[in-house]
Formats: sequence, structure tokens, C-alpha cells
Amino acid sequence: MLFKFKSAAASDLIMLELDARKLLQIMLGDDPVQGIMLANTLSARIQTLETAVLQDETLRKRLAQQAASGASDCDEREVALDAVRLSQRATPMLKLLQRSLAESSDVVWGI
Repeated sequence: MLFKFKSAAASDLIMLELDARKLLQIMLGDDPVQGIMLANTLSARIQTLETAVLQDETLRKRLAQQAASGASDCDEREVALDAVRLSQRATPMLKLLQRSLAESSDVVWGI
């Protein structure tokens, strides 16, 4: 299933269901099949998504450093990271949200 995000400020963004739901979960705390993000909430959504991307990059860097040094921290839970970084998945959404914020346009989505 595909999710289509629409805004009057930018062209449509089409994402696979799994990726769209992951980003919606990060930004909204849930992942509804359809909905709307009002223009006055976009700034907070952008900040939330950017924070999640930064945390993902920090975790990846820390795990890479541990692997390079041969250190194994038994207290840390095993973390399975996607081959595709969160930043790669989130960049198109961030661009859509930023353009929509600049033009005070709502973002709607559905399947």
C-alpha cells in the first residue's frame, strides 16, 4: 500500500506504507491511514522529525565506533538498524513540511 502526502505548497510525496507509518509514528505518536497536519503545527513536526534523525545518526555513529574498536557493551540491548538511514527516508518529508510551513499550507495524506 502507498501513502500519498499532499500540500498546496509542493508536489505530492508518495511513500511505501512501512516508511510512511514510521515517519507518522515519529511525528504524531500514532500512524493513522489518513489525516491532516495543520500549518500551525508543522514547525513542531519538523523539529520532532529532525530530532529523531539526529538521534538515529548518533546511535549509528556510536555503534560504528564500538565495532571499530572491538568494544562490546553487554549492558546495551542489541539494536537492529535498517540499511537505509532514517535521514534518507525523512528528507523528502522534511522538504515537504518546510515548504508547507513557508507557505502556511496544511499537509494531508491518505492511501
